[in-house]
Amino acid sequence: MSGAVQHIVVMGVSGAGKSTTGEALARHLGWPFVEGDAFHPPENVTKMRAGVALDDADRAPWLRALAAEIARNERLGQSSVMGCSSLKRAYRDILRQGAPKVRFVHVHGPRELLESRLSHREGHFFPAKLLDSQLATLEMLAADEDGVVVDMALPVNQQLHQALRLLGLNGERA
Repeated sequence: MSGAVQHIVVMGVSGAGKSTTGEALARHLGWPFVEGDAFHPPENVTKMRAGVALDDADRAPWLRALAAEIARNERLGQSSVMGCSSLKRAYRDILRQGAPKVRFVHVHGPRELLESRLSHREGHFFPAKLLDSQLATLEMLAADEDGVVVDMALPVNQQLHQALRLLGLNGERA
């Protein structure tokens, strides 16, 4: 993949560490990091703050906005890294509409670790009580999807190296 424009979406349920891992990956590669949560319309944030899970209709405009951001970077000839839950294959399909090469890094781990992280997280609109709805919605990457799974229990630098190795980006740098 060296030299080709591509976009990596770091996915997983809330609390998995998408932003932390994604930012480390973007920093290492010298690519911009896009925080998917920043693209949620105010109505979505209000719902989640109130403890109401989003449905497909709520997520659709958000996912289209993220696909448009991927397309914008593609037009600029700029590879990118994005943090986005991407819980269902249908959601990932929308994101893939943004560019020819959209790949996924699924940060995944045990429920107990997710609960622990969510209970200690401050300043985020997603309440821990919505974890069950995300886990129920989650569809793991299928064999025909361009993506890899990394262990969220690993330190971030090990997640980074695992993702780079599995994606075949070991030698990539800006």
